[in-house]
Amino acid sequence: MIKKAMIMAAGVGSRLEPLSSIVPKPLVPLANVPAMDILVNHLISFGIKDIIANTYFKAEDIQNHYKQNNFGINFCFIKEEELSGTAGGVKKCEFFFDKDEDFIVMSGDGLTDIDINAAYKSHKNSNAIATIVLKEVPNDEIHKYGIVVPDTNGYVKSFQEKPQLSEAKSNLANTGIYIFKYDIFNHIPQNIFYDFAKNVFPALLSSSLKINTYLHRGYWSDIGSLNQYHQSNTDILNNLVKSFFVETNKTETGAYIKGNNSIISNSAVIDGYCIIGNNCKIGRNVHIENSILWDNINIEDNITVKNSIILTGTRIGNSVNHQIVSENKLKEHTLARV
Repeated sequence: MIKKAMIMAAGVGSRLEPLSSIVPKPLVPLANVPAMDILVNHLISFGIKDIIANTYFKAEDIQNHYKQNNFGINFCFIKEEELSGTAGGVKKCEFFFDKDEDFIVMSGDGLTDIDINAAYKSHKNSNAIATIVLKEVPNDEIHKYGIVVPDTNGYVKSFQEKPQLSEAKSNLANTGIYIFKYDIFNHIPQNIFYDFAKNVFPALLSSSLKINTYLHRGYWSDIGSLNQYHQSNTDILNNLVKSFFVETNKTETGAYIKGNNSIISNSAVIDGYCIIGNNCKIGRNVHIENSILWDNINIEDNITVKNSIILTGTRIGNSVNHQIVSENKLKEHTLARV
């Protein structure tokens, strides 16, 4: 069993603005729960109670969120003064891990129901220094990901960074979930910017060191973009994430969840897939469709909100469609149809 984990939580999350300008990307809520809380609970379900995270952007927000945690875990943090890459961030956490013990690294903005024990079994059986968790992606999304090409034995043969479909040699995306032997630290230099995909893994292949792959057939998404954030919430409402179940209110057109102390007028209509946060007030004759409302939202009477994201503490006095609203400021954004 894996005993310790690292969560990569240092990213700025520029593609999630303006969401990430309010809260750091790992704390962006999914179905009213901070994304990293979902990840932490998933690790705990596999007996992992020693967790470290590297932080950078809005580091204090992340640290304060977990300082007095109720998870019953040993949570440790480092704060990077400047970003050092995926591998560089892991290197700075070397002190946390035990020699001769394998450990798992996961991204703080990932949503997954991966069977960690099954992945670890694959890693141990492979005798490789590293295991990369892969996920099949649709052909029209291949260009968004780092693609991994395994050989017939499941070891990495080559990598392709966001290839076009015509050039892609597989449809297996690198999820950013890794299991490492402690020896991986011997292949990461100190105090320089260093990346797993661009530096560590190619160097391992050049040295004829094996990198194992594990194909995850369940749910995985990277909530790094606004569209994917919106889609991930919808996936949760559809109970596609097997490790994270939420109680939903079913409607003829979809489902929604309502946070604590939120009041929805009897004349309000909710269509499609919607998230309503805590302490929200939804007025009379309001129509909400395929939208996400964070906490403390007040929607006045006779308003329509469609395909939008409304951020914490906002009062909506005019109808909005395909917009992100923060403190009464509108940002036009064409969210994917869900």
